Amino acid sequence: MPNLITDDLEALLDTLPVEIRRPLSLQPDLSQLVEVIMDLGRVPEGRFAEREVVLRTEEVTEGDLEYVIARVSAFGADNRAGIERTLHRISAIRNRKGKVIGLTCRVGRAVFGTIKIIEDLIESGKSVLLLGRPGVGKTTMLREVARVLADDLKKRVVIVDTSNEIAGDGDIPHPAIGRARRMQVAVPDMQHAVMIEAVENHMPEVIVIDEIGTELEALAARTIAERGVQLVGTAHGNTLDNLMQNPTLSDLIGGIQAVTLGDEEARRRGTQKTVLERKAPPTFDIIVEIQERDMVAVHCDTAEAVDAILRGNELETEIRSVGPDGEVKTTHAAPEAEQSEGRRKAVAQTAVETPRLYLFGINRSRLEQVAEEMHVKLNITEKLGEAGMLVTSRNYFRRRPQRIRDAEAHNLPVYVLKSHTPAQFRQFLGMLSRHEPEQAEESGALNRALFEAEEAVHRVKSGSERVDLSPQSAYIRRLQHLVAERANLKSDSQGNEPNRRVSIFKEQ
Repeated sequence: MPNLITDDLEALLDTLPVEIRRPLSLQPDLSQLVEVIMDLGRVPEGRFAEREVVLRTEEVTEGDLEYVIARVSAFGADNRAGIERTLHRISAIRNRKGKVIGLTCRVGRAVFGTIKIIEDLIESGKSVLLLGRPGVGKTTMLREVARVLADDLKKRVVIVDTSNEIAGDGDIPHPAIGRARRMQVAVPDMQHAVMIEAVENHMPEVIVIDEIGTELEALAARTIAERGVQLVGTAHGNTLDNLMQNPTLSDLIGGIQAVTLGDEEARRRGTQKTVLERKAPPTFDIIVEIQERDMVAVHCDTAEAVDAILRGNELETEIRSVGPDGEVKTTHAAPEAEQSEGRRKAVAQTAVETPRLYLFGINRSRLEQVAEEMHVKLNITEKLGEAGMLVTSRNYFRRRPQRIRDAEAHNLPVYVLKSHTPAQFRQFLGMLSRHEPEQAEESGALNRALFEAEEAVHRVKSGSERVDLSPQSAYIRRLQHLVAERANLKSDSQGNEPNRRVSIFKEQ
């Protein structure tokens, strides 16, 4: 198991008022302390790995907050402060006038051995992106990565430390980063500029960066990678799927664009004409999803993983875990195409049941024939009010009859089939059998939104000055903008959330 190097816990306790510090120091599991919460007018709390405890019955006063503020460094533009030569982080909550009314005093720990689970990936020289929920240990792992690369592999490592969370507060970095060098960031909004400065001025072989969160930072990361520098960083998002759906950061994994296929290619793929594809090579070669502190999922080829997800395929995912003996164990989550014969027989014996479908303009007998071949049990209703999804054809959807307007008025998912071919039916039924109803609804919404954008392009090219689309989420609007751009038309977004929509028009 990993060994704690230091948590400098006494330094954090010394910043707390005596009435809070004393009961906290008596806790039997003090080494498991995560953070201390102090909110004005509420009782102070200590949060541990497995529990929470009230530290005193009296509420936190302004004097308590001022006591702590006077003993830590000045708060930066990100409302974070620290304690010099430690890894602790003190974050402030302010009222509308800028006055501090709450503090989160988080324990920072340097842990040796946390990267054993991905050490081979780090030593490969490839760029690695770490994903995971808050508190799962991304920054702790990143700190250890910097030390191993600098001390064990003797590489020139520069850390871009925006909130002094990796190397600690003060001008002298914490010993936990070893020989790695640290560049501080005066203003969080300038993190991207410091990233470029690090490459241009200090000739690093490796750049370590925490919390890539803006489009400019994603662009800076791409620029650095293109110069042959290894990048190791973290980003907002728990999984690769999250990252792909984030239009701001999707460039880290190559970016996503809507592409219109020719009729023949669409038939060959068995897809609609408008599909999503990766736009460019990914900035990071490897994606590591930190599921728990001792378990990760690894995508060893980011480009291959992204392409597979966009095409609706599943890739084998490498799962790594650290056992009680400290040894790394590797297993593989097999893709659907390679499931055992026993599972395929079970699927054949027990057909997958779909949501209740209302067919409008669809050849029912053909759909039922394909469903029987795929062992999918259709659940078809003759009443729109009992349906969980309306399925219609391209021609019917284009005419906008009353049934379709009624379905949309009642927020009923509408799935549009471009043709009555077996390939289209298989794609539709495959989507239903692989997803839960909520996910099927999201897929149908995306399908309908992209189809609506294609129809708007057709109408504008046929003479309409401007076509307004239905309100959509930011992610779907971005894809609709790409459809317009692909057709050499202009587009903009209008209105306020949740009614913000895309308009497509010709350049004036």
